[in-house]
This record gives sequence, C-alpha cells and structure tokens, in this order.
Amino acid sequence: MAVIVSKIGIIGGGISGLAAAKQLSKHNPMVFEATDCIGGVWKHCSFRTTRLQTPRCDYQFSDYPWPQTHDNSSFPTYAEILDYLESYANHFDLFKFINFNSKVTEIKFVGDHETMAYQSLMSGKPLWEVAVHNTKSDTIQLYAFEFIVVCTGKYGDIPIIPRFPMKKGPEVFKGKVMHSQDYSKLNAQESTELLKGKKVVVVGYKKSAIDLAVECAEANQDEEDKACTMVVRTLHWTVPHYSIWGLPFYLFYSTRFSQFFHQRPNQGIFRDLLCNLFSPVRKTASKIIESYLLWKLPLVKYGLKPEHPFEEDYASCQMAILPDKFFPQVEKGKINFKKTSNWWFWEGGVEFDDNTKLDADLVLLATGYDGKKKLKDMLPEPFKSFLQFPSGMLPLYRGTIHPLIPNMAFIGYVESVSNLHTSEIRCKWLSKMVDDEFELPSIEKMLEQITTEMEIMKKSTRFYKRTCISTFSINHSDEICKEMGWNCWRKKSWLAEAFSPYNSNDYEHDI
Repeated sequence: MAVIVSKIGIIGGGISGLAAAKQLSKHNPMVFEATDCIGGVWKHCSFRTTRLQTPRCDYQFSDYPWPQTHDNSSFPTYAEILDYLESYANHFDLFKFINFNSKVTEIKFVGDHETMAYQSLMSGKPLWEVAVHNTKSDTIQLYAFEFIVVCTGKYGDIPIIPRFPMKKGPEVFKGKVMHSQDYSKLNAQESTELLKGKKVVVVGYKKSAIDLAVECAEANQDEEDKACTMVVRTLHWTVPHYSIWGLPFYLFYSTRFSQFFHQRPNQGIFRDLLCNLFSPVRKTASKIIESYLLWKLPLVKYGLKPEHPFEEDYASCQMAILPDKFFPQVEKGKINFKKTSNWWFWEGGVEFDDNTKLDADLVLLATGYDGKKKLKDMLPEPFKSFLQFPSGMLPLYRGTIHPLIPNMAFIGYVESVSNLHTSEIRCKWLSKMVDDEFELPSIEKMLEQITTEMEIMKKSTRFYKRTCISTFSINHSDEICKEMGWNCWRKKSWLAEAFSPYNSNDYEHDI
C-alpha cells in the first residue's frame, strides 16, 4: 500500500482542530475528521436545548468575531455555534485541509530512539505513520507525518457506563436505558416522543443532566404523574447567569486583580506568603457568590446546597449555567431529586442504597465520557503509558505537549472559562514552536513545570482530576506569551490591566 507523506497531520475537526488548522495553515496540514462535518461535540453531543456556558463575547476566535446581534452577551445555541464555526472555516479556507469520513484507526512510531523526545522539529523525516479508515469507501490509507496534532477532545465517542453488581445492571430492567451520547443523536421530534408520557430517571447533576431534565419536563407538561427524577451523587454549585448581587461575574475570578489572590505556578516564596495572607479574601469572594446563589435559587428547599465552597467548583471547571426553565419546572413538580451514593437496577426501575425503589420507564445516563481512554487507545506503547498519571490529569507542558512524546501535540485537553480561547492560544504557541521560533526548556524543566501546575490544581479543589486553569488562566497565558516573545500585558492602561477581563481578543497578535 502506498504511503502518503506530509508534514503535519491533525486528528479531529472540532474547535481545537479548526484552530490548529488555521495556525498551521502555512504547512498545508491534513485534517482527519471521523464524521461528515466539523463541530466536534457541538455537533455530536448536543441536545436541542444545548447552549453555550459562557457569553458569546468570551467564546470566539481572536481574529474572527461573532456577527453583531441585539444581545452580544447572550448564550448562543449549539446551532448558532455550528454556524459560527462553519463561517470561520469558510473565511479562512480551512475546508481544503479537511478529510471527512476519515477515522484514525492506528498510529505507529517510525522514528528512531534518538528522536524519542523533543530534540528537533520538522526535520524532514517522518516520525509517525497513521492508518486512516475512510468510512464512506470502506478503505484504509496510510499516511506518514513529521508532526501530529491530536484534537479528539475529552468528550464524545466513549461513554462512561456505571458498573453494577451481578444481576443488578441494565439487563434486569424492563424499560429502556440510554446514554446521553445516544440521546444527542435524536432530532427534536424523536427526543420528545421518547420522553413523552414516561417516568424518566436522569443520572447525573452536571450540565448535560440538567438539560436532559428540562427537556423531559417540557415533554410531559400535560402528563400527570410523569415527573423526571434526577439521581444525584455529588452536588455542584449552579449559576443562573453571569451577575452576582448586580456585579459582573468576571470581577470575582477573571481579572488580574482577582486572580492575584489565587495560587499559581512559579509564584515564588513572597507571592506564596501573600496568597496565604490573603486567603480570607478568596474565601470571602466565594461566600459572596454562595450567598447570592442561596438567595436566588431554592437550593436549600430541595436539598441541593453543596457542602464544599463555590470556589472549588470554579477551580475544577465544574460550574454549570442553569437553563432559565430549570427551577420553574422543579417548582411545578416536573423535576424531582434523589441524592444517593449508590444505585442499581431492578426490573421496574432503579433501587438505592437506602432500600427505596423508584419506578421508571426510561433511564438516561448523563455520566460523561472517558476522554483519557479514547486518547490512550489511539497511541502506541510506550507513549500511551506516559499519559498515565496518579492524579488523573494529563501531564502536558503548556497543556499541549508531553516532553517524552516526540513531535506530537494535544489540543483541547485543558479547561478554563473559555475552552475556545484556551485551545486557540495554545495553537499559536504550537505554530511558533513547530517553526523553531523559540527553544523549549529541557525535558527536566518541562516535567517540573507540569508537576508544579498539577500541585496547584490539587491544592485548589478536591475535584482536581480534570486539568482546569480557571483560577490562574491569565498567568498561564502570560507564560505562553513569554515563550512566544510576546508582551504579557495586553491592555491599554494599568486600570484596564488590573480590573477588566481577558478574552481571546486580547491575544490576536503581538503588541
């Protein structure tokens, strides 16, 4: 079989894949998208009511603003986001790089032992061989690349299914069990027909579970005794909008001033002392937000008040924006809650560890995705073992490369308030790295930096198993800018620098 040789291969056509294609376009990259369209999770894991979790002005490419609307702070629907991404791809002529219906089935390392680390880039000699299955023609094509950018993301493809004791799994249940991934494939009519007139149990209490509960409630407005019950293991703080006691939310966490009070990597002994000294300031900010949420939402009434501080959810990117209709449906009795540590199936529904049972016709599992397994299944040994880390976080330098995996980058595995910005600035950094415009630190220094960041995340929240930089995102971007040779301070005045939020517009180009 003939092997097609190229410089750069990009796996995935979601926001990270598009950002990578744009920033690396001078190298004519080949993008492999397993489906027939771009969009990633926005296309394949969204429900009919799914909306963006951040205001649109905070979720846009630095060089391609959203079209003007009456309310630019609104939360776009998933369909609007897909339109925006397609417009972006058309504007920068990215479709010419994308191979649709092209699923990567195997990656092999074809370099030698001397290139088993980041020593030289774009040497003109392929290091990776990639097998791609064209699902439309049912053929396999081999490609060889000098550099690979993995943009398959943490969500989709491999759903997490809870494990159950013998004879207590879905096989004993006489109703229907469906993961949110399968539900997302239904159109509006199909999803309504699935939910209507049924007793539904939704397992989970994060964004997908909350959206599912609202859709279930809306489908059963005229049905008596057909409430949706959310099975909740761990409570998290939910936010109705981006205003706290009349103040914009960004003032609490998304300015240089607010992030100054939070720990960050490489801060030194003096700043470490300051952070400890000002820890009451952090706790006060968290308490102010908690007090507002407890006043605004009936969390205590329905037993939904988390025991941990709000700051821990923010520091782990667990905060969810509530749909407007959620608590009105709860007040109507269309959404109920069951808090439990363990549950399992019986033939008529689900059973809990307090010996109570719940009748159900349909159980929807909003239990998330195994993004790490998806990544490890793709990589060969020994490289997949390098991504295994006791903390559960991916050990990536600048959230992009592993020091021991040569000529390979990973985009879309770091979370923040705006995942689009987080991915795009890393793609800009990656482009300059590939072009040898700056020199990487030693392997030891990079591994030390990775460990330092992980320790900061572990100190910030008990939910540290996801790589979230929300409490030190500006400092993280500063360090990326320094390596690129850019000015770290991006605002026009010291006042704006201290108290205005940062977003992708601040990083369009060097200043």
